[in-house]
Amino acid sequence: MSLVAKPAPPFKAQALVGKEFKEISLDDYKGKWLVLFFYPLDFTFVCPTEIIAFSDRAGEFKELGAEILGCSVDSQYVHLAWANTPRKEGGIGETAYPLLADLTKKISQDYGVLLEDAGVALRGLFIIDPEGNVAYEVVHDLGIGRNVDETLRVLKAIQTMKKTGEVCPANWTPGEETMTPDPEKAKKWFGTHE
Repeated sequence: MSLVAKPAPPFKAQALVGKEFKEISLDDYKGKWLVLFFYPLDFTFVCPTEIIAFSDRAGEFKELGAEILGCSVDSQYVHLAWANTPRKEGGIGETAYPLLADLTKKISQDYGVLLEDAGVALRGLFIIDPEGNVAYEVVHDLGIGRNVDETLRVLKAIQTMKKTGEVCPANWTPGEETMTPDPEKAKKWFGTHE
């Protein structure tokens, strides 16, 4: 069942922030955009590619007023060990955002991404708006990494929609024309996009 247009499930857990441990909760992000993504496990294969890709582009999310938060069922201690492992050896180095430790698997379960039998989370990604509602979700199978460009595009589309009241048609990219969600006014867009 989708969480879109519903309040994001609250959470509170230990996280690795830089090289320190800190308790993080959803309340810490009130009034901000949040990109919360789940990944299966530390010390795996696709996971470090995603974590590094999001970390390397964290500044672009910050420019949009968005924070990033990663989450897996590993402990904060395993997160630290992985961060202390060089990238060329499959590590992630220090990330530009926190990594939550979902040891109880409650966060993964609350967001609907827990694979009960395997005890790990699918690759779920949620964009939570400043009011604390889920504005977007996508879930991938374990072997498919997410696309940072697409996450940024969707975040910009949601922000554009909230700011203007207009909607973003298929394949919309920032800077392109939006559409007025009205049967008559939408004809203007359709008239120039055959």
